[in-house]
Amino acid sequence: MKGPFSKVLLSYIVGLFIIVLIAGLIISTFVENIIFLIAVLFIVFFSVCLLFIRIYNNYILPIEKASNTIKEIGKGNYHARFHYTRNPLHNELSTNINKLARELTEFSLQEQIQSEQLSTLIDNMASGLVLLDERGYIHLVNRKFIDLFGKTEKDYVGSLYYNVLEDETIQETIQKVFLYEGRVKDTFKHYVGIENMYFEISGAPIINERNIPKGVVLVLHDITELKKLESMRKDFVANVSHELRTPITSIKGFSETLLDGNLDDKEAVSQFLEIIYHESNRIQILIEDLLSLSRLESDNFKLVLHKINALELVESLMPALTYKAERKDISFTTEVEDIQFKADKDRITQVIINLVNNALNYTPARGDVSLRIYKEDELVKIEVCDTGIGIPEKDLPRVFERFYRVDKARARDSGGTGLGLAIVKHIVEVHEGEILIDSEADQGTTITVCLPA
Repeated sequence: MKGPFSKVLLSYIVGLFIIVLIAGLIISTFVENIIFLIAVLFIVFFSVCLLFIRIYNNYILPIEKASNTIKEIGKGNYHARFHYTRNPLHNELSTNINKLARELTEFSLQEQIQSEQLSTLIDNMASGLVLLDERGYIHLVNRKFIDLFGKTEKDYVGSLYYNVLEDETIQETIQKVFLYEGRVKDTFKHYVGIENMYFEISGAPIINERNIPKGVVLVLHDITELKKLESMRKDFVANVSHELRTPITSIKGFSETLLDGNLDDKEAVSQFLEIIYHESNRIQILIEDLLSLSRLESDNFKLVLHKINALELVESLMPALTYKAERKDISFTTEVEDIQFKADKDRITQVIINLVNNALNYTPARGDVSLRIYKEDELVKIEVCDTGIGIPEKDLPRVFERFYRVDKARARDSGGTGLGLAIVKHIVEVHEGEILIDSEADQGTTITVCLPA
């Protein structure tokens, strides 16, 4: 027998034995038969022992087992169970303890699942996350933050923030949160390799139920793409303004000259009117290209798909394409397979015209431009080659941007808007195709459009 209850019982038995023994000695002075007295005392003592053993087994032992089970549960061993069904009282106690253990097991399991889900969520966040305690020690960093700043989790966790977070904006944000006990936002630039990345940092205090600050949480959002879009928007507005300003200035200047009354010189008047017409035509083409690009980027834009015969399509475009080539003294050739494919005829026509016109614009006199349409590997390929000025390697990633020109003067002189290749790229993308470019400076250019057959 073990436990506090057993010790108490043993003490009671020993005490009882001593009392019975003393009582027997006192009585023995009055009783002549000592053997009979001893037998009586032994029977009394034995009966008392049996009674206490029964009490122990039926009441004290179950309580000790219940106590030990509760201790195990308190230590976190929720699989511990208490089984005792000899009497209704202990049966109810057993049921309640085991029910508590099962509920704690379920609660622990749910807590573990939630913890794992939270950990997975934090690690797979698209934003960087840092958690600090009230003393400034880092308790948690997620995978995104580690990837961005190139250290390991061990480098951060357990360290003071100003020893491992080197960016001044991050440190200042943390200090402001600690100082003002409120939300703080800021932006900063960070170099990842050779690339500039922009981040929005948000800091907020962690407040407990007694409204006492217990730490700081930082979230870093990657806003690089937003910055690029903002830059592209500014460039777009500036480029449109520039493209419109030049022809409008010409139209205004020559119109003022005509309004001043200089109408006697018929040749000059004719020349001025021709310039006004040419410049207004440039504005019209620019507006049409902008509207075309806007429609392509609209969520409501839908392709009108038909079966297209490649030979018939090119034959219908030949007069317009050869006319410009002949004017520039450029050799224009075609090689078109007799194939059919499903696409938006008007948009594919726009692709071919824009690519050929672009090649003619950047190819000097007595150069060559060719158009090929053929089928390869379940793809229909539209290939335009020229022997023009080519594109430097540094400019290749940007040739499909709006208004981007390798040779700005040449493009404007030829009437180009700088939107032709951007329109081609969008048309190809909405057809779920791909556009490839191969070029070197002074070596000509080959642009290949790949469309599903």
